[in-house]
Amino acid sequence: MRILSNLLALLLFIVGAVVIFMVLLPEIDTNSSSSFTIINDEEEVKEDVPLPTKLHPEVEKAKEKLKQLAEEQGIDIVITDGIRTKKEQNKLYAQGRTDKGDIVTHARGGESYHNYGLAIDYALKLDNGEVIWDIEHDGNGNGKADWMEVARIAKDLGFEWGGDWPSFKDYPHLQMDFGLSIRELRRGERPSEQTYADEQAEDMG
Repeated sequence: MRILSNLLALLLFIVGAVVIFMVLLPEIDTNSSSSFTIINDEEEVKEDVPLPTKLHPEVEKAKEKLKQLAEEQGIDIVITDGIRTKKEQNKLYAQGRTDKGDIVTHARGGESYHNYGLAIDYALKLDNGEVIWDIEHDGNGNGKADWMEVARIAKDLGFEWGGDWPSFKDYPHLQMDFGLSIRELRRGERPSEQTYADEQAEDMG
């Protein structure tokens, strides 16, 4: 009987704590000047640091160099994706889940390097203008897959290639993280060198 009473008291305490928390939570949210929001995985996201609207200058420079070097090898590539908004990212995430199509990403809005101007996707362009995602195509006839040749050039330029990932292979994906994780980027950190210099110059002009 005594054990039952103790259990009942513990249950009442837990219920009371939950009720108090639910009452105080709206007040905390309203009065707090913090720019962080707690998300499901208990990660803090800093909302007062805007996302960039264009590629980081170093990524942009490497992208153009990649196209040039690939062309010198007889390979024509197109950049199919670069900077991506959270809304666009969430739409891609829904594909194969709540929307029709195959799953193409495991990253929600704010969880992709595309959202921070640090990633691009590429594909091959044939002589007839057709864009393909065939990783075995050998258009320049040198006995090597064009796709893998481009990936090798990209890695030499400092890109990380999604095709090297051990689990979810993202063959079109190239990124430069500048030593920053997605968690750090979501907390408002950005590459330390003259970050998004072109964008900042435009804003000041």
